[in-house]
Amino acid sequence: MKAVFAIPGDMHRKTGGFIYEAEVLAALNRIGVQTMHLQLPDSFPDPSPHDMATTLAALAKVPANIPVILDGFIAGTIDPYGAAQLAAPLLAITHHPLGFETGLTTARASLLVEKERAALAQMAHVIVPSPHTAAILCSDFGLDEQDITVAPPGFSRPPAHIALPQTPPLILSVGLLAPRKGHDTLLAALAEIVDLPWCADIVGKAHDAATTDALHQLRADLGLDDRVTFSGEIDSASLRARFGAATLFALATRYEGYGMVFGEAMLCGLPIVSCDTGAVPQTVGDAGILVPPGDAGAFGAALRQMLTDADTRVTYASASAQQGSALPTWEDTAQIIANVIRTVACEDNHPI
Repeated sequence: MKAVFAIPGDMHRKTGGFIYEAEVLAALNRIGVQTMHLQLPDSFPDPSPHDMATTLAALAKVPANIPVILDGFIAGTIDPYGAAQLAAPLLAITHHPLGFETGLTTARASLLVEKERAALAQMAHVIVPSPHTAAILCSDFGLDEQDITVAPPGFSRPPAHIALPQTPPLILSVGLLAPRKGHDTLLAALAEIVDLPWCADIVGKAHDAATTDALHQLRADLGLDDRVTFSGEIDSASLRARFGAATLFALATRYEGYGMVFGEAMLCGLPIVSCDTGAVPQTVGDAGILVPPGDAGAFGAALRQMLTDADTRVTYASASAQQGSALPTWEDTAQIIANVIRTVACEDNHPI
């Protein structure tokens, strides 16, 4: 069984979507699905006409009996007419709808939704990380439930180690410095609990200079320069060490199609504070306290409860560890996708 996995630019970027795709690509090959990586222009989801033509030409070279897995940026914005002319069946990996990104103008969001609806209609099948994303694609994008498969992200079990929470308690947040991740809400919430002993570390690379500058300015305005660190992007070993040193995990996200970082926190048995939005309730389950997105007061109150009430913290930490132990491996995820590849390869190439 063979497949091609088409990804724009560097697939080793440290964001949830690209981590998912790089891990799935490697795991498919480990379980016996010969999957070739096809690197496409990195301008998606805003490809130039030249990059779109280059993409379609590359995909046109794939034989009709070899399914092509498309990264979500490509699958959401590929020219639908061009996609319809391709011989190979197309499988979309849709992490969350592109038009649901925080900070878009109404016109931009509407355009992305319109493009993604047209593009997904040309897919032989769509793979999503959560039931929430599947439901959104059915309700807002016109897909049928039978044409979507949920393949939750897998997780590599960290080496056995003894967690050594630091003093004062470390509040750890991990996420791209982008508006959707809600780091501004987190900073405002932290300003509500300055009477308590704690320090905080926000790990994640800059998405754009304006957002990064605004977050650093907000930290200064709130008087948190001595208590909150922006660590940028760090390597895997350093990140594991940060999880091991943390007392709790906090992400004030405004929307997630899954939220892989919650799984990382649960693998370490950390209690979680986050927001009741998107797939977060399905992902976090009983492992944490969820509050409305953008509500710094409620987020701060949840942080205070976690830090001051040992029973609450232990209860959520126990649930987190239990759920973490039940998370799938990347081989589990790859097997789900392999089943889709096998089914699509055996069918006539009809779009949904």
